[in-house]
Amino acid sequence: MTTHHAEHRITVDAPIERVYALLADVTRWPQLFGPTVHAEHVERSDTNERIRLWATANDEVKTWTSRRELDAANHRITFRQEVSQAPVAAMGGAWVLSPTGDGGTLVVLEHDFAAVGDTPDNVEWVTRAVDRNSDHELANLKTIAENLAATEELSITFHDVVDIEGDRADVFAFLNESDKWPDRLPHVSRLELVEDTPGLQVMEMDTKTADGSTHTTKSVRVCVPDSTIVYKQLKVPALMTVHTGRWTLAERDGGVRATSTHTVVIKPDAVVAILGEGKTVADAKAFVRKALGTNSTTTLRHAKEYAEARRAGR
Repeated sequence: MTTHHAEHRITVDAPIERVYALLADVTRWPQLFGPTVHAEHVERSDTNERIRLWATANDEVKTWTSRRELDAANHRITFRQEVSQAPVAAMGGAWVLSPTGDGGTLVVLEHDFAAVGDTPDNVEWVTRAVDRNSDHELANLKTIAENLAATEELSITFHDVVDIEGDRADVFAFLNESDKWPDRLPHVSRLELVEDTPGLQVMEMDTKTADGSTHTTKSVRVCVPDSTIVYKQLKVPALMTVHTGRWTLAERDGGVRATSTHTVVIKPDAVVAILGEGKTVADAKAFVRKALGTNSTTTLRHAKEYAEARRAGR
């Protein structure tokens, strides 16, 4: 099997410690990197970790497990996929950071990879995915690292909670079966669902807003029965640059505590165009909080009705 190599680089006008910290914390990657849908730690120590990633590659959703070695002193992070997904047969590499001398950071992203069967089509697919994702990730890293304070100021995370006197499996089923939402939820007018891999969903949804307009979103969802659904919108409403979320179901006193969590990054250039003259980022945050919170709470209340009716045998 042939091993192929690729290298991508960018200069970031930000201190090396800041850039390294962003790369080291994989839990921030869904907000940092466009292709990353979800990232979680499987094992973790100060210098080694095992992570699971879900990300888009050439408009397909892939998941894999990697081991990473973190060398903070030398500002280097190496990675190696333990379980790859076809057409990738093997993948590894490193993030290598060095100071530029003017307070900035040179970021070099190295990859070595092999394609299933060494076929030209598979080699081309993996090469294209590495090039596209690397360019996207480095550009996003540069933008966020150079404007970290502003990005954090544009971000908002919030939660909505509903207690349900029903079975957790029924609540999960309601949230998981999103293809039935147009018949079950008043704010969903259309939903197309693709689930080629169990627990990994791609959904496109039309949602009606309070003013009667409709916006279309496209999301990838990672569904873990019967406890969690994590998602990231690939197509977001005009007021946002990033929207990630999570449905969490915890057993409580014979019932379920269902929590909806949203993390949103506001698009500042769209605030006046969407909300009107004189409106600010704070107004946009309040608008998004109300709109998303209302829809999430509505969804949870209908899930509550469904699960409680199932328990009562109705």
